[in-house]
Amino acid sequence: MDVEQNRKTGVCGVEAQSVIILLVSLPMLPWFINNALLLIVAYLLGSIPTGYLAGRLLKGIDIRQEGSGSTGATNVLRTLGKVPAIVVLAVDVAKGALAIAAVNYAFTTLPGWLYFSKLVGLDFNLWQPVMVTLAGLAALIGHSKSIWLGFTGGKSVATSLGILLAMNWVVGLATLGVFGLTIAITRIVSISSILGAVSVIVSMILFAQPLPYVLFAIAGGGYVIWRHRSNIERLIAGTEPKLGQKLEEAENAPGESA
Repeated sequence: MDVEQNRKTGVCGVEAQSVIILLVSLPMLPWFINNALLLIVAYLLGSIPTGYLAGRLLKGIDIRQEGSGSTGATNVLRTLGKVPAIVVLAVDVAKGALAIAAVNYAFTTLPGWLYFSKLVGLDFNLWQPVMVTLAGLAALIGHSKSIWLGFTGGKSVATSLGILLAMNWVVGLATLGVFGLTIAITRIVSISSILGAVSVIVSMILFAQPLPYVLFAIAGGGYVIWRHRSNIERLIAGTEPKLGQKLEEAENAPGESA
């Protein structure tokens, strides 16, 4: 009899604990749904296939079948010309900046975020940089793995710049400075992008940015470098094209130093 009573008491205790956990978790559900929606928005912003659309609208081509196969501004420059490349570059930078701006707007302006953060006991000063970082990564992945292009895309360099400028404009400008100086010396976009990605990590540390931003620099910078695998192979082979040079021209000039 005592055993049966203890068993029933134990079952009731487990059920009571489950109900308590559910009641405690319910206020957090809208919070996590809202934040998940922010990340989806960031990914979809990054996924806008600017270079692909430029190719289709201007020449009726799939830019992924031209040059390096990337949808970024560099391949647009080689394939479509300067003006389309500038437009694509500007839009790709804006995509990254808007992804971060959406998070900052939600956290600082929309009353729902403040209400639910207080309800679940989350600190804005701790959670906002985390969400900014996650949104930045979502936009990066969106640009290079666009849902509209069968999860293909660009190298995420321009979108990274927009993210950095929105995170901390000083870090963004420092990175842009490294990129600009390198391209002025080498005339090779891939080297400039890789060194720019490395400089992001250094800048985040030097300017004492929040830990989530430093982690973004490491993860995002590493991802951008990884996206340049084929460029690194061409750099080693001496066939990486310089700014404005077509890939085929570089490959047909084996005596030229990269």
